[in-house]
Amino acid sequence: MAIFTLEIIYDMIKSLKYFYLKTLVMLKYLFITLGIIFFILLLLSFTSQPFWAYHWLGTHKSNFESDPHYIVVMGAGGMPSPEGLMRCFYAAQAANQYPNSEVIIAMPTLIDFFEISHPYRMFREIHYKGIDSTRFLFEIHGTNTRTQALEIAKMIPNIDNVSIVIITSPEHMLRSVLTFEKVGFREVGGIPTFEDVLDEDLLLDEAERKLKIKSLARNVTMRYNMWNYIKYEILVIREVMALTFYWLRGWV
Repeated sequence: MAIFTLEIIYDMIKSLKYFYLKTLVMLKYLFITLGIIFFILLLLSFTSQPFWAYHWLGTHKSNFESDPHYIVVMGAGGMPSPEGLMRCFYAAQAANQYPNSEVIIAMPTLIDFFEISHPYRMFREIHYKGIDSTRFLFEIHGTNTRTQALEIAKMIPNIDNVSIVIITSPEHMLRSVLTFEKVGFREVGGIPTFEDVLDEDLLLDEAERKLKIKSLARNVTMRYNMWNYIKYEILVIREVMALTFYWLRGWV
């Protein structure tokens, strides 16, 4: 009986040792793979490819030809925030350009606290830029792009015959357009909220502008561009994962 028990313990130890060694091998290859991916992304950050991937997400499906009936402003993380203010800026421009359109602000909130809510602050920011308050509608129930599109489809009668233009961040534009098309909208365009960039020469003094090779500490690529491109890479990777999830769910 004792020998039988020892054999069981010995077999258990062997199994645990095998599992431990197999786990170590798997972790080794996982870290090697992650290291290779990180190295590739780091190399790409010294090129313009991350920006063009980001630009493609913002412009691929954003074209529209006719004047929109509705301007849909997708809510950002909060208000005020860089993304929220950018969307309000572009929304006011679009509302001035298309004076017959209505503006829908899509952002969840509680109706009891609407006058101190983030969508109300977005409305106020756009309204302060000269857009009449009677042109605004609010979608406050949707909690993601899919449910917001469904709720807006309920608000608009006969969505087959209306055109909408979506205002959102560039990386979110493609998924937004595809989602609204999936719920039944036929004419969907977009205005991606690209930011304007500062002329790189302004970051150098006059003497440095004349140098063909800048010092590493003053090199604009090392100081700013590389880090911005890494940010673009993160945004693009996150959005590709979101698009994949929406595709698997049949939402796009």
